[in-house]
Amino acid sequence: MTARTLMVQGTTSDAGKSTLVTALCRWLKRQGVSVAPFKPQNMALNSAVTADGGEIGRSQAVQAQACGLAPHTDMNPVLLKPNSDTGAQVIVHGHAVGNMDAVTYHDYKQIAREASLSSHARLAASYGVVMVEGAGSPAEINLRANDIANMGFAEAVDCPVLLIADIDKGGVFAHLVGTLELLSETERARVAGFVINRFRGDIALLRPGLDWLEARTGKPVLGVLPYLTHFHLEAEDAIDRRQTAPDDAAPTVLQVVVPVLRRLSNHTDFDPLRLHPQVNVTFVAAGEAIPAADLIILPGSKSVRADLAWLRANGWQSAIERHLRYGGKVLGICGGLQMLGKRVIDASGLEGPAGESDGFGFLDLDTSLEAQKQLRNVTGRLTLGSSAVSGYEIHAGVCHGPALERPAVWLDDGRRDGACSEDGQVMGTYLHGLFETPSACEALLRWAGLSTVESFDYHALREREIERLADLVDGHLDTALLKSLCGIAAD
Repeated sequence: MTARTLMVQGTTSDAGKSTLVTALCRWLKRQGVSVAPFKPQNMALNSAVTADGGEIGRSQAVQAQACGLAPHTDMNPVLLKPNSDTGAQVIVHGHAVGNMDAVTYHDYKQIAREASLSSHARLAASYGVVMVEGAGSPAEINLRANDIANMGFAEAVDCPVLLIADIDKGGVFAHLVGTLELLSETERARVAGFVINRFRGDIALLRPGLDWLEARTGKPVLGVLPYLTHFHLEAEDAIDRRQTAPDDAAPTVLQVVVPVLRRLSNHTDFDPLRLHPQVNVTFVAAGEAIPAADLIILPGSKSVRADLAWLRANGWQSAIERHLRYGGKVLGICGGLQMLGKRVIDASGLEGPAGESDGFGFLDLDTSLEAQKQLRNVTGRLTLGSSAVSGYEIHAGVCHGPALERPAVWLDDGRRDGACSEDGQVMGTYLHGLFETPSACEALLRWAGLSTVESFDYHALREREIERLADLVDGHLDTALLKSLCGIAAD
C-alpha cells in the first residue's frame, strides 16, 4: 500500500468524514508534515474559489486552511452541483463542463475518474501525505460501478482506509459491521480501522462494545471522539440551523430571516451571522410562516428562475413588500441580487428550461445568464462607510441597468459590484463571504439596524475550531497507528 495517502470513509452521510479529515490535516501539520486534502468527487452547493481560478467544495477549502495551504482545484477535481432532483452541473478541475442527469454522468464517470487520478498524482508528488475524504458511504451498492468517490478510488491508488461512524444517531455497531459485510474481500482488507464519532457519556460503558467489534472484525478501533458542544465547522452541504444564543448583555439583537431555497447555494455565507452575539438568524423553509425581521437576505441559488417561482409560491413577494413598507432592509447575495432586479434571462437554458422570469423589481437591473462562469477572489470597499471587504464571486449572471450606477462595492480591481436602491433599503452584491470580514460585517449590521455593533472575527473562530479538532486527535486517537498509516516515523 502507498503509505503517503490515507482515506477516510463513512458508514453514512454526515458521519464526520469532513471533520476527521480536517482534524488529521491540522494534526499532521503540527507534526511538521507537508499535507494536502483531497476529495475525488464531491456533491455540494457550498463551494469556494481557488487560487488557480477554479471552483471546489467548501469543505476542501476549510481543509486546505487546516493544512496551511491556499485552496487548489486539484484538492477536489470533480464537483457536482445539483440543479434539479435528477441532474447537476458537473465541474472538473474547477470549471463547468456541462449539466448532466444521473444516467449521462454514469457514462461520463471514466473521464471523471481520470481527472481525479491525475489530480491525486500531482498532490502525491508534491506533499508528504494526501488526506482523502470519501463521499456518502462505500456500501451504496447501486453506485459501486465505476466508483470514484470511495473504494473505487482507494483500490485505484492502493491506499488504506479509516471507517468513521456516528454513534450519536444510534446503531453504530450495525453501521460498521454492516458496511464491512457489503464490501468486497479486497476492500475489507484495506480498512485499517474504525473511528467512532460524537460519543456522549462514560467510555467505560462503551468498552464491551468496542472489544466485541474488534474481535468480530479483526480490526482496531483507533479511538472514540467525543461529542463537541458549541462546535462550528462549515457544513459541506446541509444547512446548519444551530443558533448561537444572542448575548443577553447585548444592547439590541438584530433579527435576520433567510428563505431556504430549493437550490440554495453557499449558505455558509450566513455562518458569521449565526455565530454573532447580537444576531438571531431564522431560516424559513417551504410552508413555514415568515416572521418579522430587521433584515431579509435572499441567498445564492443554483437555479435562480426556479427558486424565484418557489419564493412567489411561498408568499415571499408580499412579505418582502410589507417588510420594506415598515422600513426593513433587504440584501441579495449572488442569485439573490439577480432576483431583486426586474428580469432574469436564461436564453441558453443553463440552469433549467430556456426562458426568462420577472424578478421582484426592487432594483432597476436585468440579469442575463451566460455560459462563462465568473470565478474570482476579490477585495474592495463597501460603499457603506468605505468599509474593507473581501469575498469571492461564483456566478454565471451578468447584470445590466441603471441601478448599477449605485454600486454596493468598489472592487480593488477597478470594477463595481452590485447595486443599492435610491432609498437605501435594498442592496445586492455578487460577493459571497462578505460577512467574514469584520469591518464589512459591522457596516452591514449597522445598515440593517444595529446602532452599536460588537466586533466579531469569524476567521479567528474557525482557526480556533480547527485547533480544537487537532487536540482531539492527540487526546482520543491512536496516534502511533496514525503515524504508521501515514508513513511517519514513530517518536
